[in-house]
Amino acid sequence: MSVPEPRVLADSYLTLHYRVSARDGEEYLSTFDMSPATLQMGGGQLAESLEACLLGLPAGQRFVFDLEADAAFGQHNSRLVERIARSALPAEMELKENSVLEFTGQNGTSFAGFLRELTADSAVIDFNHPLAGKAVRFEVEIIGIL
Repeated sequence: MSVPEPRVLADSYLTLHYRVSARDGEEYLSTFDMSPATLQMGGGQLAESLEACLLGLPAGQRFVFDLEADAAFGQHNSRLVERIARSALPAEMELKENSVLEFTGQNGTSFAGFLRELTADSAVIDFNHPLAGKAVRFEVEIIGIL
């Protein structure tokens, strides 16, 4: 009697390589040239939309998923782009256009924003995911499943 091949479940621990890029080729994140990533499904380390692609997959193969914007990181939401007075930003925060800023919410959770524009008086910060509004290619090679 043969043992069934393990497949990714909603609570699996995985060792994998993955690449997330806009379908136009702009790479957002890749582990293929580094050590593989280890993560627990459902742990928030990978977007839910990407985790959904992994469910049921076996180890030892490479898969490519093309996702439309709505199925990946959603549409760009203009309400998540805010002009904030520089005086309202933490004094120790390094402000540089086209960089990611990290903020801490009142409940202690951290979140990021992309600094799009900087003037003497204000900063325009985009709190959308950098791939919001873009079709995405998700490439994955699952190495191990626990």
